[in-house]
Amino acid sequence: MVSTLNLVGATPDSKAAGLAERRIAISGHRGLPGPTADLVENAIRVALEEAGSGVTGISCMADGADQIFARAVTDLGGTLEAIIPAAPYRGGLPADSHTEYDRLLAMATEVCRLPFDEPTPESFMAASELMIDTADELYAVWDGEPARGYGGTADVVAYAREHGKPVSVFWPDGAHRD
Repeated sequence: MVSTLNLVGATPDSKAAGLAERRIAISGHRGLPGPTADLVENAIRVALEEAGSGVTGISCMADGADQIFARAVTDLGGTLEAIIPAAPYRGGLPADSHTEYDRLLAMATEVCRLPFDEPTPESFMAASELMIDTADELYAVWDGEPARGYGGTADVVAYAREHGKPVSVFWPDGAHRD
């Protein structure tokens, strides 16, 4: 396999030094059971460590895969950008994810809030499309099944592939959804 260095987001100095920022978006299942969340987090951390420095993670900050990825990016010294699908988005997340949402959102170097009044499948997909359009690649925490509703992980993976973005799927052995 031939590997190429993607220079999107690189400064002229970093290009000369052979360095580049990798912009990685995340999409994935929410409400992961504890053991599955642990498996996913380990797999994402390994992938991010292999990616090296200069990673910018782009997340919509939902519970589950989005927050697992955002936490791993920041823990490993990467930069976090958030795309918030709708004004009252946080309120639609499970209450037990609010503290982590707030912590990660405060760590984001950029926050883009979409102009939707309510979180809807359309606002989720619009946020995902913007995320993919500004990323070099997509990490997908996905069981390979069709989306349970419009804007689900399968739809985001399809959008990324249709737009020529590389997709890395994370669904470790032993992972399951409720």
